[in-house]
Amino acid sequence: MVKDPLERLRPICLSLPEVTERLSHGEPTWFVRDRKAFVMYANYHHSDRLGFWCAAPDGVQAMLVDQEPEAFFRPPYVGHRGWLGVYLDVEVDWDRVSEIVEDAYRTVAPKRLLAHLDASG
Repeated sequence: MVKDPLERLRPICLSLPEVTERLSHGEPTWFVRDRKAFVMYANYHHSDRLGFWCAAPDGVQAMLVDQEPEAFFRPPYVGHRGWLGVYLDVEVDWDRVSEIVEDAYRTVAPKRLLAHLDASG
């Protein structure tokens, strides 16, 4: 387990086009063009677990929570909108986290930024 998962999560989020970070509800949160949140760190703020919440494509939250409840959860406040919760206080596959974060970004980013992301990758 990583000593401070925030230090692994932060560069993954900030590597995406036009992403900014600021505190929202007392937690580090990443925004596309400083407007649309796509990942929010959850440092025991709303539960006794460490993790992050992120936007997710339709159906992904239900599928992952059902298949891997030890790794994923339905977060409070945004879970009803399909956001996915990812535990960081367990063994973490950081390559998979990178994919989940990119999917979250793709869920909220405008088409021009997605084209830029696809062209650079």
